[in-house]
Amino acid sequence: MYHQDVSYTPRNGIGAVFFAMVLLLIGSLLYSILSWMWDDQRLPLSKIVLQGELSHVSARDVQQAFADLDHIGTFMSQDIDVLQDSIEEIPWVSQASLRKQWPDTVKVYLTEHKIAAIWNGVAMLDTNGIVFNGDTARLHDEQVKLYGPEGTEQSVLETYLYSNDRLAPLGLSVTSLVLNDRRAWQIILDNGIRLELGKDSLKERLTRFVLLYNRLGEQAAKVSYIDLRYDTGASVGWYREQELEQESTDD
Repeated sequence: MYHQDVSYTPRNGIGAVFFAMVLLLIGSLLYSILSWMWDDQRLPLSKIVLQGELSHVSARDVQQAFADLDHIGTFMSQDIDVLQDSIEEIPWVSQASLRKQWPDTVKVYLTEHKIAAIWNGVAMLDTNGIVFNGDTARLHDEQVKLYGPEGTEQSVLETYLYSNDRLAPLGLSVTSLVLNDRRAWQIILDNGIRLELGKDSLKERLTRFVLLYNRLGEQAAKVSYIDLRYDTGASVGWYREQELEQESTDD
């Protein structure tokens, strides 16, 4: 019977030891690199590049949002979603898109809310019917005031836009629109007339007001309110003479 002995040679042993040493060296090098990159003292996120058409949000606002976080990691360790969530808490920020740029920069692209109205006297409503907070005292332009129960923001905004368009040919605009808890509508016009529109047939009642207003002519200046909560017709409330005289004096 043929028999062959396989013996271990020193050369094979040396090769195995060298290979193990190479693996150990590579592993140690990778560990050192990763430890260095994840060290809080290395590669800190120290620069912010702010982009977008911004009128109400500044770089200082973004810096403050980051400063309010418990901890900001390194370029490698920081979760970008955490930074994004913190920025979207800033008043006036509608959307935020962030990305990191090597080695120490966060690029921030912001979209601001576009204000459509003051909502319930304390908040703001944007053009998409979304409520957001902001300092109303810092607004430069006069804004329409809309009121309604929670959850009716979109409906109230749409009603305002429709009503304003419908009244524009008369040279009138809405300064205040209210949807009360009973779901009845009330509009105050820029000439001071108050419209009581009730809960139903809003469009038909606005059309009825347009026809009535055209018939009033110069007498419209003496009108305090118009109640359109009828199937047909309307009732008109008139200012008293002394009230009209006082208004003229105030002007």
